Amino acid sequence: MKINNIKNWVISLAIVMSAGGAILTMAVPQVVMAADTNCNSGFLGFPAWYRGLTNADCTIKSPNDAGGLSGFIWHIVLNCIEIALVAVSYIAAFLVLYGGFLFIVSQGKPEGAARARTTMLDAVVGLIISMASVALINFVIDGIWK
Repeated sequence: MKINNIKNWVISLAIVMSAGGAILTMAVPQVVMAADTNCNSGFLGFPAWYRGLTNADCTIKSPNDAGGLSGFIWHIVLNCIEIALVAVSYIAAFLVLYGGFLFIVSQGKPEGAARARTTMLDAVVGLIISMASVALINFVIDGIWK
């Protein structure tokens, strides 16, 4: 192996390890579900499909108590749309990592580097759009039902 190849591998490994360490430090311990008094909490950022439709004792309200049947259905629809958008955000974040991997593996070849840049750019644009959509959905839910 040439010294440049070894140097490139060491730098690549250091970048991957530092990114992995950064991801692990962002992991926040979750509250134990038995002690959690918030019945609307989701999992991994996904909202519960019934968020905003529960009583104080964590039972789901009847449609009459939730602003009528149409309001009840729209609440569920908006929650399901937000679940889908959060899933898209996770996929986009994975594609950014995949694009970085492609960039590292391209070893300076212009075709591979261009493909990696395109993958990362598309993923970042998708991530921005999905995050803006989640913010818009939360704004609509808060504006209508609060």
